Amino acid sequence: MAVAAWAASTAFSVGDIRRATTEQASGLFFRCTTAGTSAATEPSWPNNPGDTVTDNTCLWTGIVSAYEELAKVNPSAIIELFELRLESALHGSNDVYRFHAGSNADVTGNIVFNSQTYSRVPIKADGFEYTNTGTLPRPTLAVSNLDSTISALLLLVNATTSGNDLGGAEVRRIRTLKKYLDGESAADPNAQFPQERWFIDRKSSETRDVVTFELASKFDLAGQKIPRRQIIANVCQWKYRSSECSYTGSNFFDANGNTVSTLAQDVCGKRVSSCKLRFGNNAELPFGSFPGAGLTK
Repeated sequence: MAVAAWAASTAFSVGDIRRATTEQASGLFFRCTTAGTSAATEPSWPNNPGDTVTDNTCLWTGIVSAYEELAKVNPSAIIELFELRLESALHGSNDVYRFHAGSNADVTGNIVFNSQTYSRVPIKADGFEYTNTGTLPRPTLAVSNLDSTISALLLLVNATTSGNDLGGAEVRRIRTLKKYLDGESAADPNAQFPQERWFIDRKSSETRDVVTFELASKFDLAGQKIPRRQIIANVCQWKYRSSECSYTGSNFFDANGNTVSTLAQDVCGKRVSSCKLRFGNNAELPFGSFPGAGLTK
């Protein structure tokens, strides 16, 4: 039976299980661990199993919606679904393509989950496991190209952005159990493992048979540096009296820190001492540089 959504100003008993009223990527349900009455507005739900949230006089604890089923002697089959989401600026459309490998259960055709149809396509996806090596995983997604569908999609995308090859497209990996698919007696679109969201970093190979993509986390941006501007220790990079600088006062100084009488003579020396003259010695300074950079080696 599907889990009911949370409701406002409602009495709940210990053991009641509810879900958020909006779609959650965390894959969590919430069990009432302190009985009470819910608030007039929905709480901000936690994202991790075991985390709690106070809801007026109720206390809710996050539980993973699908894991309890796996503890059974004969659990339902795990179903792996994929969504490929294009971005109009890069790919010429915001189309969403949904597919599944069809090898997780006795499935001979398409799958319907959460009212969305996932087409059966030969897929090999691996490399999603996180390790303790300190680096983020870079999964690979190999999709059948026997009917040239993927090659045709690449041609359309590259007509918008030359050489893009679906770079930057979002890939969502959705896992649930067969018993929760649409049409099953226990169908529940909210019962799923935490969603994984990846982005296509590059097309690693393309043949008549298969096209392989390398995926990356949004945080794993090759070649990007933080911060994305030059680190300079002692020269402010903000334009004087701009929104970044934020100084609008009537105390005027020249570039050497000497007091002057008019706005026309007012020139910032681009030093920390110039900031202190205008904002005060003990004030928070909007200094547009990195004074601590020269203190480390």
